[in-house]
Amino acid sequence: MSHADFKELFTRHPQNPVIVTADLPYQANTVFNAAAALVGGETLLLIRIEDRRGISHLTVARSKDGVGGWRIDPQPTFPPDPDHYPEELWGVEDPRITWMEDLGEFYFTYTAYSQDGPLVALARTKDFRSFTRLGGVLLPENKDAALFPRRINGRYAMLHRHVLHSGAHIWIAFSPDLKHWGDHQIVMRARSGGWWDANKIGLSPQPIHTPEGWLVLYHGVRVTGGGVIYRLGLALLDAEDPRRLLRRSEEWIFGPMENYERQGDVDNVVFPCGWTQQGDQLRLYYGGADTCIALATASLKELLEYLRHCPEK
Repeated sequence: MSHADFKELFTRHPQNPVIVTADLPYQANTVFNAAAALVGGETLLLIRIEDRRGISHLTVARSKDGVGGWRIDPQPTFPPDPDHYPEELWGVEDPRITWMEDLGEFYFTYTAYSQDGPLVALARTKDFRSFTRLGGVLLPENKDAALFPRRINGRYAMLHRHVLHSGAHIWIAFSPDLKHWGDHQIVMRARSGGWWDANKIGLSPQPIHTPEGWLVLYHGVRVTGGGVIYRLGLALLDAEDPRRLLRRSEEWIFGPMENYERQGDVDNVVFPCGWTQQGDQLRLYYGGADTCIALATASLKELLEYLRHCPEK
């Protein structure tokens, strides 16, 4: 695809940011990095909130139109529980929600920040009011994980981001029971050199099944003299064998431009943990500069058309 043919794939909502710290019913430092799902005809966000100690918890916000009128739980919905889950000593962060078709429940991965680093933990719920923790499922250092919504060849599958000496790459793992995970392998490597996604990448929202394969939105981190920049790219995994990377964008397709994305607790960050789909429209909920939650929309057809012009892998 030539530069002349390019159009912005995601459109920022004119009411951005849609949730800021002042909207919360209790005191906190920042609000950002929300998982998203459609529940009971409403948009539900599971928001990461950092308190004034620096410890993060998760709180539910609900909206009829997914843009405004957010009803935010009056107290933390999913606080860390280090007495029973010591891996949550320094907080719970960055959830990704998946509706598990065969189990009839929502499952969400989240980062449990332990004394020995971040790890992937898992919980389930039917109503986002009561929760069952499954505990830690992947050892440190690991984060940016999300479940696929269905079994693949009889097993559950999860994308995650394990850190090696060679960099931080996107991996896949499989499980018979959602607790014990194995057959880990790298699905997508961070590039090297001067690329926008060199050395460190990670999954953003949960993968979406499409007729052409599993749609993946991921973030890449560019280290510059002025700090880091978090931007987004697209990839497509094989529908029957998601270990196979089919296509991957070379250019980033969404990055920090507005003031609420460029200035905050961590400057120059767009970081999505959730999106919802209604017909052809995708709604992407992302953290801006680790300080607020913003919304951007895209056409699923246009994203897939863009990927058709990306290099085959």
